[in-house]
Amino acid sequence: MKSSRPPARPAVSAPKVESPKKPVAPPNGKSPNSTGKAGGLAKPTKLSGPAPSEHPWIGGFVDYARSECHLSDNTVLAYRRDLRRFFAWLAGRKVPALTINELSDHVGWLHDKSLAPSSISRHVVSLKVFFRYLQLEGVLSKNLVELLGSQKLWERIPHVLSPTALDGLLTSPTCGDPYFRRDKALLELLYATGCRASEASHLEMQNLHLEAGYCQCRGKGDKQRMVPLGRRSIEAIKAYLEHERPVLAARNPSGAAWVLLSRSGRRLRRETIWELLKKYARRVGASDDVTPHTLRHSFATHLLAGGADLRHVQELLGHASITTTQLYTHVDASRLKALHKKCHPRG
Repeated sequence: MKSSRPPARPAVSAPKVESPKKPVAPPNGKSPNSTGKAGGLAKPTKLSGPAPSEHPWIGGFVDYARSECHLSDNTVLAYRRDLRRFFAWLAGRKVPALTINELSDHVGWLHDKSLAPSSISRHVVSLKVFFRYLQLEGVLSKNLVELLGSQKLWERIPHVLSPTALDGLLTSPTCGDPYFRRDKALLELLYATGCRASEASHLEMQNLHLEAGYCQCRGKGDKQRMVPLGRRSIEAIKAYLEHERPVLAARNPSGAAWVLLSRSGRRLRRETIWELLKKYARRVGASDDVTPHTLRHSFATHLLAGGADLRHVQELLGHASITTTQLYTHVDASRLKALHKKCHPRG
């Protein structure tokens, strides 16, 4: 008995072969959810057409990634950018005719573009999911990208600020800045919770519990986690909520749900968070490499340096795998040196 096709997936201009009986899960191992009806998949949401310079297959893949794989909007946008770069590299060559050697050349081409190891790794994952989609559409009979190895992310040790450098950064907003209380609350929140810029941007008032000393962050895959707030972060957030947020919220009632607001009263976008952090990093003479993720890296590293259990740090960061959290054990050399000096007979 042949399986039925998804009802509204955009057509791909290539010879059809019988598709697999089940949708293929993305590399994270999560299977796309079905509708509960026999032989049916979730109907793709209707999206606007592809960009003028975009290959038509990308639009269909975006529908598949959002409605069948249930990937987050940020992940789908990143995959879309990766595929645009992939088709630019193809330069008119046919995808079904590609060999494993040519696909390896694509990874080398990405290296030549001076992309970070994490970006190259994501490119490979993007291609794996895309090629699986083409298998479902009957364009490909096998997925050669599965033979490509991903970059070893642990080879790139994350940039971490020292506690002294962080103190300077967290106190850098002054009364001369337009919304210094908001900016100080933002910086304190990022370091106190280790949350991502997108998580801080989407933090809602209903998930902020200052009296109880914690907040609820909504992370990747729409997962929620509870993260404690320290005394200094609570004080900074309270000052912002009392003195600046009411003025900002009055400018746009539609933004009332969000904790961090822009000057127009809308939700503070993650791009703006990046810009604000770069501004204050320059002010204190920090490295140009400082990003919101630097505060997340520093949060995890300082916890481990203070003796926190790796499993607890994993929960606070919202990592699905302990392997990702183990990255920070390579960073904290100071703790290992202190332990050696204390415990070794000739330390």
